[in-house]
Amino acid sequence: MRIAILSGGSGWHVQDVLRAARELGHDATALDFRALHATVNVARVQGGEPPAGSLLAPPPDPLSTFDAILVRTMPAGSLEQVVFRMDLLHEAAARGISVLNPPRAVEVCVDKYLTTARLARAGIATPPTAVCQRSDDAMLAFEQLGGDVVLKPLFGAEGRGMCRIADSETMWRTSRVLEQTGQMIYLQRFVRHPGWDLRAFVLGGRVIASMRRVAGADWRTNVAQGGTAERVTLSVEEERLAIRAAEAVGCPVAGVDLLPGPGGELFVIEVNAVPGWKALAPTCGVDVAKEVVRFLTREYRPS
Repeated sequence: MRIAILSGGSGWHVQDVLRAARELGHDATALDFRALHATVNVARVQGGEPPAGSLLAPPPDPLSTFDAILVRTMPAGSLEQVVFRMDLLHEAAARGISVLNPPRAVEVCVDKYLTTARLARAGIATPPTAVCQRSDDAMLAFEQLGGDVVLKPLFGAEGRGMCRIADSETMWRTSRVLEQTGQMIYLQRFVRHPGWDLRAFVLGGRVIASMRRVAGADWRTNVAQGGTAERVTLSVEEERLAIRAAEAVGCPVAGVDLLPGPGGELFVIEVNAVPGWKALAPTCGVDVAKEVVRFLTREYRPS
């Protein structure tokens, strides 16, 4: 099978998928989202089809030659650029190309507000959350959330850009800057956790690997931010919750983060539609890249 791996470069995960695809007998190619283009009816502008090799012949759409697409990462870009990239994924899916994760799932999970709303609608516990455009509204939400919150970028991953705010002065200054620069203010009540959370890798309605992430120098547990990882077997309840969360946002492939609260409750704090496995795979002894490629080529049936 011909597989396109879409990303913002050729980093470790792309190389791991290329390796896995090659070992499983597939032809995989890494493509940079930023290099994609599209043509519509170009050949018909002059009437008829131009001769092969003619300068008038439109270059083939890069995605049209593949049987399947694996979305690995979405690089930063302007709103127009990101919308166009998502349009290409939707069009590829409409043409019958298997796109993993589905375009709509990628759109939902890249947006923390939409992810949180989908989880809440499914009856899945998430930390109390407020999303504001104005600093005055953010200050009111800050008080309603107990005066101890985690400020997160609406679009972001690996704990980048997150900060904990527990005093009104800092909240006011921060929210004013965000408002004045046209950014959203996404706040969640800080959950007093035991210093660790759980990451479950969900694939096709099952958990194939899971780990406990222990916070390093600060409250964040992300391995990319200094946390450490250890293999863990989830309880039946934890596993079911992770699978429900992935289903709620429409993700056949998902990294689901579960955070225990002070009263024993379990919160879903993130569902990642392009989850990494650089720490997970060696920690759990699972070739995650091969599992993903096998699922894409043998089991995945887009709805």
